[in-house]
Amino acid sequence: MKPIRTPRLLLRNWEERDRDLFHRINSDPMVMEFFPFRRDRAQADAKMNELQAAIDSDGFGFAAMEVAETGLCAGFAGLSRPSDLPMFPASTIEIGWRLAPEFWGKGYATEAAEAWLTFGFGTLGLDEIVSFAVAANRRSTAIMERIGMKADPASDFDHPAIGEDHAHLSHHVTYRLSRADWQARRP
Repeated sequence: MKPIRTPRLLLRNWEERDRDLFHRINSDPMVMEFFPFRRDRAQADAKMNELQAAIDSDGFGFAAMEVAETGLCAGFAGLSRPSDLPMFPASTIEIGWRLAPEFWGKGYATEAAEAWLTFGFGTLGLDEIVSFAVAANRRSTAIMERIGMKADPASDFDHPAIGEDHAHLSHHVTYRLSRADWQARRP
C-alpha cells in the first residue's frame, strides 16, 4: 500500500519493528477487553504476517498507525473484508482500529478512521463502509459516531465465533456510512 499521511499520523504497512507493539496490543487485557482471547507472541506474529500479506495483495487492510512526530507505532486502523461473518455480503468492507492504551484519548483513531474513509470512498469508490463492535464497547462506538457512522440495529448480530463461555461478548452492534452521507459531511 502507498502510505497515507494525516496531520499527525502515517498509516503504512507493517514492519519488523512493529512486532513488539502488535503483540502487546493483542495480549493487553485493557485493549482486548471486548475480545474472548489474547494472542501469545507466536499467534500475534502470525496475525501480523496475515495482515501484512492482505495489505500487499489488496492495497489496503488493517495497517500500522505510526505517530509521525515520534515514529512510534500506536496500533492499527484500516479497511478490511469481514470474510468470517456470513451475515455480511462478500463485498462488504469494514473499518476498524486498535491502539495501545497510552495512545487512547488523543484522537488518533478518529484521525486515522477519517483518512481511511477518504481512501475507501474516494480512492476505492466504495458505496458503503460498515463497522461493528461488542455492544458494550462504548469507546469504539463513540469513534464510529464521531466519523459520521449511523447505528443500524436491524443488522446487529451475535458473533458466530464467540461461544457461550463468553456470552457477554457475543452481541455486536453494526454501524454504517454511505458514500452519499460521507460526502454530505465533508466541508
